[in-house]
Amino acid sequence: MSKILFTHSYFYKYDAKQWANQMPYPPYGTIYAAACMRAKGHEVRLFDTNLKDDPEGIAPLLKDFQPDYLVIYDDGFNYLTKMCLTNMRHAAFRMIQLAKEAGVHKVLVCSSDSTDHYQKYLEHGADVIMLGEGELTLMELIEKYNADTLVLKETLGIAFKEKEIIQKTPKRPVLRALDDLPDPAWDLIDIPAYKQIWLKSQGYFSLNMATTRGCPFKCNWCAKPIYGNRYNSRSPKRVVEEMQMLTEKFGANHFWMCDDIFGLKPGWVQEFRDIAQEKGLQFKYKIQSRADLLLKEDTIDALAASGLDEVWIGAESGSQKILDAMDKGTKIEQIYQATELLKAKGVKICFFLQFGYLGETKADIQKTIDMLLELLPYDIGISVSYPLPGTKFYDIVQADMQEKQNWTDSDDLDMMFEGTYGSAYYKRLHRYVHKIYRKAQGFDNLKKLAQKPSSADYRKLRSALATVYYTPAAMLDAYRLKRLER
Repeated sequence: MSKILFTHSYFYKYDAKQWANQMPYPPYGTIYAAACMRAKGHEVRLFDTNLKDDPEGIAPLLKDFQPDYLVIYDDGFNYLTKMCLTNMRHAAFRMIQLAKEAGVHKVLVCSSDSTDHYQKYLEHGADVIMLGEGELTLMELIEKYNADTLVLKETLGIAFKEKEIIQKTPKRPVLRALDDLPDPAWDLIDIPAYKQIWLKSQGYFSLNMATTRGCPFKCNWCAKPIYGNRYNSRSPKRVVEEMQMLTEKFGANHFWMCDDIFGLKPGWVQEFRDIAQEKGLQFKYKIQSRADLLLKEDTIDALAASGLDEVWIGAESGSQKILDAMDKGTKIEQIYQATELLKAKGVKICFFLQFGYLGETKADIQKTIDMLLELLPYDIGISVSYPLPGTKFYDIVQADMQEKQNWTDSDDLDMMFEGTYGSAYYKRLHRYVHKIYRKAQGFDNLKKLAQKPSSADYRKLRSALATVYYTPAAMLDAYRLKRLER
């Protein structure tokens, strides 16, 4: 059997915005793949880059472990890796180089970025790029490498070089029976290091899990290089059992369900609720969903009863014209209705918002701002439209794209194509919208505190006091924004 060193290419310290948040999550997809290879009898170790300073840290492990294979296997469940950030790409290139210098037999890579840009990774020394979902491909590659029977062109779902010519094989079918996979190799993670950061910064300990793979919806800007448009679920029983283990063994009391869409399969969330309640488990969790899905049957009731604390929806825009242009498939009214129902259940509703989509006007931007200030979600995340390979949106704007085609980090926000306004405008808009939102949220909390002083807590008080800053700051940004419109 082989010695396999797993790693991934996301460094929180290379992404200042995310590192400042102090909410790091282990590389779930990476330890899933490691568990699969260990189940086949291979010896596996992990260089978890999340909390490391730089790629050089892998060198001592390469020397001590002397692996036969280095597998750079990104966490395809984490939206941060789907951004294909150049900071992380360069880190991956450096780890490939270090592995080659250490005499590693083969370097195999599986990530959103390497699937989109496999040529770049092969040019920097990787031997094989696993395109899309990688567990079965990895098992086949290692087995045939070891038996000396590997014919690369007969292996589905890979890219490689043959006589300096890059080859790409047909796509491999996605996994459907997810319960057949072993549980992720949580023992490879330095849990205390993560826990210490969470407790110090947030006061609780959260871990990440995935219950599904893929998303069947066709938002034309959303890249799905790993799990695609097929949607497959783990059983509620297996999910609850893993949550129970993480709660009892590591003291996690909060979970991020990092699915693109949580609980889409009919009856899934109801069964999940029932099993968790039967086991007497008490935890909180956050999910990503869609406004239209949340309105189906008793979905919100079931989610709230099972411990849902926070839900992020892709609201994207307050303009129906823009939602339709995105092929989003949701209605503004559904955003309003879902927000009202979730708030009534005590669930924190949060919005992903997107500015800069093709054809967006100042009037469309104002509709988004009006919706935000009227609904006042618990939190927001703002981005600009970001074309990624493999999307309809990318194909539309590709001819218009500039030399820079990837963000450096998640706070980059540069426009990659010719939008209604330039990058400077959208970066200022990002700051302005955050400030007017926080100002409105602060005044709302002031009103609540005046009506019911006993409801006071640290968050409400801080929010109310912050209006002293956000009121003049928003006015200044409004002035600057006006100048950038010209």
